[in-house]
Amino acid sequence: MTNNTTATEIRPFRIEFDDSALDDLRARLRGTRFPADMAGADGWERGVPTAYLRDLTTYWAEKFDWAAIEADLNRLPQFTTTVDGQNLHFLHVRSTRANATPLLLLHGWPGTVLDFRAMLAPLTEPQDPDAPAFDLVIPSLPGHGFSGPLTETGWTDGRVAAALAELMARLGYDSYGVHGGDHGAFLAPRLGRDDTEHVLGVHVNALVTFPTGDPAALSDTDRQRLAAMKDFQDNGSAYMQLAGSRPNTLAQLLSDSPAAQLAWIVEKYHEWTDAGRTLEESLDRDTILATATVYWLTDTARSVANYYYERFHDPLMFAPKPQGTTPTGVAVFPTADFAIRRFAERAHTVTHWSEFYAGGHFPALETPDLLTGDIQEFFRTLR
Repeated sequence: MTNNTTATEIRPFRIEFDDSALDDLRARLRGTRFPADMAGADGWERGVPTAYLRDLTTYWAEKFDWAAIEADLNRLPQFTTTVDGQNLHFLHVRSTRANATPLLLLHGWPGTVLDFRAMLAPLTEPQDPDAPAFDLVIPSLPGHGFSGPLTETGWTDGRVAAALAELMARLGYDSYGVHGGDHGAFLAPRLGRDDTEHVLGVHVNALVTFPTGDPAALSDTDRQRLAAMKDFQDNGSAYMQLAGSRPNTLAQLLSDSPAAQLAWIVEKYHEWTDAGRTLEESLDRDTILATATVYWLTDTARSVANYYYERFHDPLMFAPKPQGTTPTGVAVFPTADFAIRRFAERAHTVTHWSEFYAGGHFPALETPDLLTGDIQEFFRTLR
C-alpha cells in the first residue's frame, strides 16, 4: 500500500555532486577527439565550428567554476516531490508581500531553473510599490535537469501540465499565474486550458502560432515572421526532427560525450539569441556552460530528447481545439520568435501583446528586465 503522506511529501533539496563526477567530466573533456578542419567550413552555417567548440571545451575543463554556480543555487529555497511517479525539483521563492500572486515560471530547452535567476528579486520584491509581486514556483521540467531522468515513457505535454497543476495544488495555491517560453510556451497555455478554474492568466514568449486563414490579410511584419518560420523548418529544425524521431540514438551520443552535449546546446544559443549581437554579447560563456553542466551531471539527455518524441507522437497535441478562455499575454522578441497575433487570437484569449526590439529566444537570460516588466504589466491588468 502506498503511504499517501510519503507520496505527497515535499522534501528540501541541495545540489551536491561528487568530486568523482566532476573529475570524470574534466577527463572526458580533455580527451575529446575533434573532427579535422575542412577548408571553407569554419563558419556557423554548417553547425558549430570546431575551433569555437575546442576553445569552449578547454575553458569548460580548465577554468569553469561549477562550485560557484552550485553555491549560488544552494542559497535559494529548493525542494523535490514525487508527482505521478516522477521526481520533480523546484525552486520556491516567496515574496514578503502578503498580496503576492503565485506564479509558475517554466523554462524550455536548452534551459534550466538557472535561467530565471536575474528575475527573482524584481518579481518577488519589486522596487515600485505599485508593481505586482509574486511568489515564484520554478520547476525543473520532468526529465530535465535536477528533476532527473524520466523513469518511463508517456510524458506528453498533457501529463506534464497535470503534474505541474498538482504541484501548485500541493503547495496550497488555489489560484496562480503561469509564464513560459519554448517548452513553457506550450505548457503554459495547456495549463490555462486544463486547469482553467485555478489559472489566473498565462504569459508566454516564443509562442508558436500556426498559419490559418487568408495570408493576404497579414502585415509585412507577419509575412516576415512566416518566412522566418519556414526558414527555421527548412534549415534549423534538424535537432528537433532527430529528437522527435530517434531520441534513443541521440541519447547515446550526448550521454557519452560532454563536448557533444555542449555542441548540441551552444548551437541553439548561437542561432536563437539576438541576431543584432554576437553570442558573447548576449550570453557569457559561464551561463552557457552552467546549462551544459546541469544536463551532463544529471544525465537527462535521453529524457530531454524523449520529450520531443512524445510531443510529435501525441495524437491530441495538434488536434483542433476550441479557443482557450484564460487571459493570455504574449511578449514577442525580434529573433527566433515567430508569433503572429492574428493566429494567436484564434487559439487563445489574448488580452496583452507586446513587441520588443531587442532580445531573442532566451529573454530571461538576454533581457530579463524587459521580460520582468512585461510579466508585471500583464498581471497588473488581472488584478
